[in-house]
Amino acid sequence: MGWIILMGSLLISGFLIDRIAKKRNIQMNPKEGAKNATDAERIYVETYLHQQRETNSHPYV
Repeated sequence: MGWIILMGSLLISGFLIDRIAKKRNIQMNPKEGAKNATDAERIYVETYLHQQRETNSHPYV
């Protein structure tokens, strides 16, 4: 019963956040966010993604 209430409250909160963002015309564009990242942040993310790809391609090593 607790899981149902938790999932329902998460869905309702997500719905409300989306409605508020639409009313305020907040644009959520990942490419725009990438433009504002520093070089160090980009290198960190690319390194992390590369490591994850390697881990996923060889999960039992």
